[in-house]
Amino acid sequence: METELDDERDGEVVVVGGGVIGLTTAVVLAERGRRVRLWTREPAERTTSVVAGGLWWPYRIEPVALAQAWALRSLDVYEELAARPGQTGVRMLEGVLGETGLDEVDGWAAARLPGLRAASAAEYAGTGLWARLPLIDMSTHLPWLRERLLAAGGTVEDRAVTDLAEADAPVVVNCTGLGARELVPDPAVRPVRGQLVVVENPGIHNWLVAADADSGETTYFLPQPGRLLLGGTAEEDAWSTEPDPEVAAAIVRRCAALRPEIAGARVLAHLVGLRPARDAVRLERGTLPDGRRLVHNYGHGGAGVTVAWGCAQEAARLAS
Repeated sequence: METELDDERDGEVVVVGGGVIGLTTAVVLAERGRRVRLWTREPAERTTSVVAGGLWWPYRIEPVALAQAWALRSLDVYEELAARPGQTGVRMLEGVLGETGLDEVDGWAAARLPGLRAASAAEYAGTGLWARLPLIDMSTHLPWLRERLLAAGGTVEDRAVTDLAEADAPVVVNCTGLGARELVPDPAVRPVRGQLVVVENPGIHNWLVAADADSGETTYFLPQPGRLLLGGTAEEDAWSTEPDPEVAAAIVRRCAALRPEIAGARVLAHLVGLRPARDAVRLERGTLPDGRRLVHNYGHGGAGVTVAWGCAQEAARLAS
């Protein structure tokens, strides 16, 4: 016969991984009435997620169609959170997507993004799309997610995991990002190294993302509160988290070519993050060796922030 303790444990979930995917998934589960414990190897402020530029756009993520659907579900949430930017870290901000035309978003996002238009020659020298998108300050957003989880009755434990079976709950949700490579193990998960330069903002109010068709390099600047983020790089299978001074200088040069005032901006910091890339996001249900339910939610590449809420909602459904 089941005991009351068994009944209580039926609603327990352990979410492994404390980045934006893990935190958001834990929040959704807790707010749906589950008793959630989040296990994280390190505080959110030291995860890869804190290095993210934070612009909502499906970048380097597969499969594209699913990523777009998850992104739109996340957009609904970010638009609401943008009403409280000081608390949530989310703002709706205008800028230019370079080398992007209206036809490229017409099939999936145009109806949800009012004000989309071709960028003028003064705004961008080339084909560009002027858009108003969520821009998330991760240094504010991640602690806010943690507090929202705690307010919903969840707990956060600093705990390194060497085997998912260590999680002592009827349902385990794996949101370990790049860590899934060894933990699952899943050799399909690979790092894509991204380097940023943080500078004092010389008065830039709009973001810009530009891609070089010849080199494949993406250049961007993103105005966050009190600073300007300059990027970026996408080095596949590169594991180093040490900033490269030559790469940093090249990032500044590319950004200054688009906005000359960036050249003289004082450098505040150098950041490196390893995006958890995979040929396709793994968002599916399975089982642990002892039969307990396991939900995988990892491999979001460079779009974890963009799809976080859509993927969290799907992971919560799979966990139920």
